[in-house]
Amino acid sequence: MTRILSLITVLVLIALPAMAITYGTDDGKLHPEVGALVGHFTSGTFPYCSGTLISPTVFLTAAHCDLGVSRVFVTFDEHADANSKLLSGTYYADPLYNQAQSDPHDIAVVVLDKPVKGLTPARLPAAGSLDALSVGAPFTPVGYGGQEPTNEIGPGGDVITYLDSREYVSGSLNSINPAWLRLSQNIHTGDGGTCYGDSGGPNFLGASRTETNIVGGTTITGDSLCKATNVIYRLDTASARSFLSRFVALP
Repeated sequence: MTRILSLITVLVLIALPAMAITYGTDDGKLHPEVGALVGHFTSGTFPYCSGTLISPTVFLTAAHCDLGVSRVFVTFDEHADANSKLLSGTYYADPLYNQAQSDPHDIAVVVLDKPVKGLTPARLPAAGSLDALSVGAPFTPVGYGGQEPTNEIGPGGDVITYLDSREYVSGSLNSINPAWLRLSQNIHTGDGGTCYGDSGGPNFLGASRTETNIVGGTTITGDSLCKATNVIYRLDTASARSFLSRFVALP
């Protein structure tokens, strides 16, 4: 079932800076290692954040996706709903998570109860490797979040439609910061990006023929209208690697 929310409603109801794919394409089976955190809410069962399998038992996501419970559910189905195959696991956020712009430690994993079979985990970047990127470098964001805002259903402001399906798009690097990469998602320059619902999801290095299975960063935030910038948390930093080393072997 398609869900539709006004942008005002989304901003009021969601205290998370979670994001979703805009101007994207149905993913099908292109990125089967990308999954979603699925929750049971009063309004239904649906994905609330995205993430990536980085080992047979470890699912990478964001710390701000914490719902206040340790036991969570993940699906790798192309469409996430009440009928999806759900895998149980334990959620661990970086204990240093904060709201600091310098380094929020906004990173988390789900340690799954059983190894996932039949999926090849994504890779992580080498330490400091993203410093060598040039402005304009292509990325491929993937996630289960909402679509680009529209006002097609009438007055009352922009609305976001949620298909709860895995999608992908390409974006390009705007700037590099110590903890962040900022990607363009300006459709007028040929870029797409993320919006509410894609937090924790991967941004793979490269796009189209140059795409790799290396996750450069996880989607964290962006502009409120999901039209300009996709801000991702770097996975090659000392702080990100310190947390991840507790759960997976690092390159």
